[in-house]
Amino acid sequence: MGVNIRGRHFLKLLDYTPEEIRYLLDLSKEFKNMKRNGVPHRYLEGKNIVLLFEKTSTRTRCAFEVAGRDLGMGVTYLDPSGSQMGKKESIEDTARVLGRMFDGIEFRGFSQKVVEDLAKYAGVPVWNGLTDDYHPTQVLADFLTIRENFGHLKGIRLVYVGDGRNNVANSLMIGAAKMGMHFVVGSPKELFPDPALVAECEQIAKDCESGATITVTDDPKAAVKGADAIYTDVWASMGEEAKAAERKALLQPYQVNRELIEATGNDDVIFLHCLPAVKGNEVTEDVFESRHARQFDEAENRMHTIKAVMVASIGNF
Repeated sequence: MGVNIRGRHFLKLLDYTPEEIRYLLDLSKEFKNMKRNGVPHRYLEGKNIVLLFEKTSTRTRCAFEVAGRDLGMGVTYLDPSGSQMGKKESIEDTARVLGRMFDGIEFRGFSQKVVEDLAKYAGVPVWNGLTDDYHPTQVLADFLTIRENFGHLKGIRLVYVGDGRNNVANSLMIGAAKMGMHFVVGSPKELFPDPALVAECEQIAKDCESGATITVTDDPKAAVKGADAIYTDVWASMGEEAKAAERKALLQPYQVNRELIEATGNDDVIFLHCLPAVKGNEVTEDVFESRHARQFDEAENRMHTIKAVMVASIGNF
């Protein structure tokens, strides 16, 4: 029996099986091939979606807008000044209104509870474009990029260095556990991932019999040894600007520089970053512009994976 996720929300990878994640990646590859070859794919002609942004973004907004229009949909963008959500109108009421007008709702903001509440009341699929806890559409793009470079995900050693508690690290860990990857977090102890999430991911790997392993260490060079892919993110996320100087001092040993790349012992290691990057902080210019870098492939792949999520949840696939 084929995978069917029509009508489903896309809020966090914990909600999806390995087979469903694999299906979305395969569908993403199809859409990328069609886009690259100029093949029209207006599979959602006549549908309409709305993008709700509390946090600004270049890649997320552009990926959803271009993806939506390529698929034939109308796209409405609302920033914090463009709606009454959470101000004069409750999240519940906003969800019920938008669900009457749109076929899908994207939310990018701070609280995971907000996107969960939107999903509870909207009556149409809701997609998480980023919250403080999770960033699932980003990880689909990351995994598509890794698969393009290595041909598979199972057995890949993916190392995240930096703030081990942030939304990207959380979602990468969940995805790696489901897809049979060896996931390593290299982070200062103060920024280790939530032990409860680590335990949950270890249980997921066991239940799925995926062969995945989860390792957490505060030794950056030990973390990256044998890495197939090194991943990093900004040291202070949006809303954490006041912590920038403190984070820089704490995370300097975890900078992805030439020395850390060489410490992998793998001349073919790839570098990943969800962007935007602060070059000179979490990554040096020479790594960012090196032959190892794949961050712009990731950025493009956001569009293809978002198409897959939208078509699978509101289309007929």
